[in-house]
Amino acid sequence: MTVPAPRRTAGGPPPAGPDRRLHAGRTAAAVALLALLAATAAAAPAAPTAPAGCGVLVRGRLCLRGPVGATGLYTAVYQRDEPVLGELTIRLGYQRKNSRITAFPGWFGTGRTHGGTLRLSGRVEMLPDECIRGVMEHTATVFVTKWSCD
Repeated sequence: MTVPAPRRTAGGPPPAGPDRRLHAGRTAAAVALLALLAATAAAAPAAPTAPAGCGVLVRGRLCLRGPVGATGLYTAVYQRDEPVLGELTIRLGYQRKNSRITAFPGWFGTGRTHGGTLRLSGRVEMLPDECIRGVMEHTATVFVTKWSCD
């Protein structure tokens, strides 16, 4: 005696009834949510690679903030990206330039990082046509940020 093979049914919509409406509602909600997420992602502006006035170093970031093209208070900040085993002694400052000259670095001072960060400030006299960048010195090596111009 042989046993007939089980019948296979083709996949199709669920049978009519309240479960079918629930399934359709969930599908519509999922599609609407995905469309909303895609529209939000497309409309969001791209994140900048680095803030203006900063320079990305091998193990951290050096930034200079201040009223570019005007005399005022400027702040240089160095921050390490990774955990710090030992603190560093560094010198922070700035360098100015215009179409005629590139000035020697001016220094805010020397300090030791705390938690991987050091922030030093000072007053810089700048002309409106000048650019400025941050400068850091550590063990006779000098690091600089990008030039910031008005």
